[in-house]
Amino acid sequence: MAYERLVKKLTKENLWLYIISVLRSQPMYGYAIKKAISEKFNFTPSTITVYAVIYRMVREGLLEKFSSGGTSYYKVTDKGVKVFEKAREFIRKMEQSIFE
Repeated sequence: MAYERLVKKLTKENLWLYIISVLRSQPMYGYAIKKAISEKFNFTPSTITVYAVIYRMVREGLLEKFSSGGTSYYKVTDKGVKVFEKAREFIRKMEQSIFE
């Protein structure tokens, strides 16, 4: 039970980290983001959750939405990269502190 809660907290409840991770290599549309997360990280968030998090990230300035050929794509902003790097450092420090 405790392990399952941990996995949920570190995956679905922090989906923004995974979204930025897959978008750092190239812009993608929503479904492609979901598919990339599933392939790269071996968990599959629901489609509606992915879009809800994407929309929130756009509002927060972490992602930018643009259209090409009638399809909406998303790319990481400079602010998104900075927040991602800040989160990476926090996670590294916590990992070192917990597992020393």
